[in-house]
Amino acid sequence: MTSSETADPLDPKRLARELQAFRTPHPVRSSWELGITLAPFVALLAAILFAVDAGYWLALCLTPLAGLLLLRLFIIQHDCGHGAFMTRRTGNDWIGRALGVLTFTPYDCWQRSHAQHHASTGNLDARGMGDVDTLTVREFLAGSRWQRLGYRTYRHPLVLLGLGPAYLFLLRHRLPIGLMKAGRKYWVSAMATNAAIALMLAGLIWAFGIAAVASVVLPVLLTAASMGVWLFYIQHQFEAAQWDKGDNWSFHHAALEGSTYLELPAVLRWFTGNIGIHHVHHLASRIPFYRLGKVLDAYPDLKTKNRYTWHQTFKPMLLALWDEDQRKMVTFGEAKRRAKLA
Repeated sequence: MTSSETADPLDPKRLARELQAFRTPHPVRSSWELGITLAPFVALLAAILFAVDAGYWLALCLTPLAGLLLLRLFIIQHDCGHGAFMTRRTGNDWIGRALGVLTFTPYDCWQRSHAQHHASTGNLDARGMGDVDTLTVREFLAGSRWQRLGYRTYRHPLVLLGLGPAYLFLLRHRLPIGLMKAGRKYWVSAMATNAAIALMLAGLIWAFGIAAVASVVLPVLLTAASMGVWLFYIQHQFEAAQWDKGDNWSFHHAALEGSTYLELPAVLRWFTGNIGIHHVHHLASRIPFYRLGKVLDAYPDLKTKNRYTWHQTFKPMLLALWDEDQRKMVTFGEAKRRAKLA
């Protein structure tokens, strides 16, 4: 056999180099993807607002669809943040900033924190920015009773998928939290986005009334936010996820081994912008979302790497701690039983 035939097909460094061939965005395709997402979202939101007079519960039935479209707009904003949607940086940035008004997410602040997330995925020495807070078993057991209670509360699925998204998109994004001293740019991003959101809401309230706007916009936003947090959680919080410290941590290894491939039905793949192909995204974040599927076709071994289906995502929601001895994520119950044995 030749060396190419015996080489590991999923060597992360080699893959990262080869995947650069997929990174060039196609402006016409990108514009089309934006149009077929933005236009239906605006039309559907207007239809829901008009439908409130005919019966709120009838209008509310359309909320999940509007939430999915808003989630897809966030995925496009996400690609803009990686410079993966348009060929020029200015095009990416201004589309991202405009979409940030609809997603209630200040683009420049989010872009900075998300870049830090990519740069430190799976690094135990660099936690706390742009990711789900994760403690090791030893850190959790060494904490005070109140610290353990706070962490247990934070990691509860109802908080992660309910209160957490509401806090993140309604409150935390209103200030450049985590970037308070990082520079004027992030204050401008947050305040300009807030001002644009206020103008948008003022126009809607003038046209439809405050009660109708609140009863429509909030459910749509929180539906999209909860689905987005669910996706983000399963992308990195799974039993075989890899975490390391110091020189043991490798960017490419963490990208491939610490991210999942969430295989979704075709309709959900469209609405989620292929973000479930997350191991590829972390290896090569400049690949446009509409080209990620082609990567799986070119590298079939990636289809089985850290693969989950949507109905397999419920168990990982109970995982809460990284066990350094077993090198896997465990539940609170598993950590408690091991502590008693020790």
